[in-house]
Amino acid sequence: MREIITLQCGECKRRNYSTTRNKKKQTDKLETSKYCPSCRKHTIHKESK
Repeated sequence: MREIITLQCGECKRRNYSTTRNKKKQTDKLETSKYCPSCRKHTIHKESK
């Protein structure tokens, strides 16, 4: 039931990270603070398709 998702930077819109999440237990979109190499700072990364 785990699906692979990609995390997209909130500022530059680049897809930097990929992770998995349980589709049944976590129904809302994942949002976390990660380091973006192109922005060179920590930004909010949101789940994208």
